Amino acid sequence: MQIKIFALEKQHVIFKDLGIINYKDAWDYQEELLKKNLEIKSEARKAENLEPSAPDSYQDNLHQISTINYLLFCEHPSVYTLGKSGHIENVLLSEREMAEKEVEFFRTNRGGDITFHGLQQLVGYPILDLEKFKTGVSRYLHDLEEVIILTIAEYGIKGDRSKGETGVWIDPEKPGVERKICAMGIRCSRWITMHGFALNVNTDLSYFNNIIPCGIANKKVTSIEKELGHKVDLEEVKEKVKMNFEKVFHATLN
Repeated sequence: MQIKIFALEKQHVIFKDLGIINYKDAWDYQEELLKKNLEIKSEARKAENLEPSAPDSYQDNLHQISTINYLLFCEHPSVYTLGKSGHIENVLLSEREMAEKEVEFFRTNRGGDITFHGLQQLVGYPILDLEKFKTGVSRYLHDLEEVIILTIAEYGIKGDRSKGETGVWIDPEKPGVERKICAMGIRCSRWITMHGFALNVNTDLSYFNNIIPCGIANKKVTSIEKELGHKVDLEEVKEKVKMNFEKVFHATLN
């Protein structure tokens, strides 16, 4: 009996490194890209006279939909961001104190609770059409975690998942020493994603002392620098994340 093996077509993803950019500017840019993709999907449905209630027909015509996938990298000046289901009491600073420390604050439309973004932290924002990747939100988050787990493994750091909690952790099964190295929070609209992950590379972790990170009390945060005892090249980390993103998502970045 002859067995036929079909290789899945690699998805094309446009990569952009935005450098150091204010949080709001990056957020606005993501919203712009997401909106354009939603408009493309809407027009495609109209052209094919397809209704949202016909997923099989829609899947068959995905090749005709010209949504554009992106992976954005950036660093943000110091900022705290609160997810749509987050609790403001997890912010331990007043507005005045944040102003004194020159730290911005935003309530966002991503999932998750409170987190910190700062320099030497690699923030990744994938704007992906999950229907083209034939995956759902849970699997997407799992794959994002896998990208980071593979990346930090190249530095000899064993990353893992913590049951019921998103992101990448170290020693999640060891109470008292578990620590998060990468936070994640996304938004998904009609299968188009935005927001993403924040990997602590050489990040100043003292800023996390002013919040209850991700709303999880009594658990610490860490960075590649802290785990290794020395700084690493952020540009090198970016290249490793890009390589592992291509591998996990079966994509081509350019």
